[in-house]
Amino acid sequence: MAERMRDNDRQDPSLVAIPGQKASVLKRFLAFVGPGYMVAVGYMDPGNWATDLQGGAQFGYVLLFVILLSNLMAVLLQVLAARLGIATGYDLAQACRAWLPRWVNIPLWLACELAIIACDLAEVIGTAVALNLLFGFSLLVGTCISVIDAFLVLLLMRFGFRALEAFVIVLLAIIGVCFGIQLIASSPSINAVFKGFLPSSQIVMNPEMLYIAIGIVGATVMPHNLYLHSSLVQSRAYKRNIKGRLEAIKWASWDSTIALTFALGINAAILIVSAAAFHGTEHQDVAEISDAWRLLSPVLGFGLASTLFAIALLAAGTNSTVTGTLAGQIIMEGFLHLRFPYWVRRIITRGLAIIPVIFFIMYYGQGKIGSLLVFSQIILSMQLPFAVIPLVIFVSSKKKMKNFVLSPFWVGVSWLVACLIVVLNAKLFIDMVV
Repeated sequence: MAERMRDNDRQDPSLVAIPGQKASVLKRFLAFVGPGYMVAVGYMDPGNWATDLQGGAQFGYVLLFVILLSNLMAVLLQVLAARLGIATGYDLAQACRAWLPRWVNIPLWLACELAIIACDLAEVIGTAVALNLLFGFSLLVGTCISVIDAFLVLLLMRFGFRALEAFVIVLLAIIGVCFGIQLIASSPSINAVFKGFLPSSQIVMNPEMLYIAIGIVGATVMPHNLYLHSSLVQSRAYKRNIKGRLEAIKWASWDSTIALTFALGINAAILIVSAAAFHGTEHQDVAEISDAWRLLSPVLGFGLASTLFAIALLAAGTNSTVTGTLAGQIIMEGFLHLRFPYWVRRIITRGLAIIPVIFFIMYYGQGKIGSLLVFSQIILSMQLPFAVIPLVIFVSSKKKMKNFVLSPFWVGVSWLVACLIVVLNAKLFIDMVV
């Protein structure tokens, strides 16, 4: 999304209006609410489910620390993305095209497209599995049906950006209610849950645990979400001056932080329910979403548990489709200045995601689809440095950010997060090769 206004005199009617200064603080804040929840969708997509379910079943509550750490990193990076978009009028893709040489931009764009396809792959699988659980469709049929969601996105966009945000928030609420009920039904050990949020050396020392941990990082700190958020925050009609931008940065930061805290609760709930239901039992090796669905009701002794699980999964897959479509368009426009109709763009990326899913199901059957989901999240994690490093470089530059440049402290913290992501990915790569 290109910057719609660069001064105070040009008002774009397509921007979301902001109440005047005489309006209450709450009303002004609510006008900025939306982009954070659009981004939060990516933090609870079906890929997160696979990593959280496996992590909880195999290792209990230990990986709750990774979920917490990933969420803290995500909050910081999304605040930086919002700051870049509001302060400069460029989304991250546009900034890369404007400020980086072409020989760097092409690999960055390709990395972004690979991340979009990996994310779309997770959405395809999640939607197909949910349709299978709720209506009995085979995974192959469900995979083909998932193409239809491209038209759902088009329909929603005809009603305006606010309607799209409202649709996403409603589905997030459905997911939250479903897992809130399951969390209560699972009756987890409170002491074990709190202990799980503390760091443990075995996360790094155990290669199998590290593999799931990296998958959680990739599923949480999604690279394309940084491009998406830096664009969506520009959809508000704030004053394009220092005071107006500072207020927009403040409210956008609160919006994304609150939304991602909600996402933290959902991801933690998935892992906690899995740990409480399966860890330390004969079902500890459960790795497939369909197996978890089948076992939840009898294990928890709660008849609706499996149904709520499947409904939440379908809501997660549908929600992720909306944001994936927007992110793909923003990335292509920003890097290449190419604009395709949304339905064309969506059919292309969805087609590229469907093909490997169909071949995988035909070759391995339906019983190994969870491993493909986790692998898609590993791919996402591997793409993270290609988005995070340019973002940190830009927001640390006085020349580019001017009055909105990061303080030295936050520059240091941002680079620490970037280095941690690179080190974790390097460790995983070495373990996989050796």
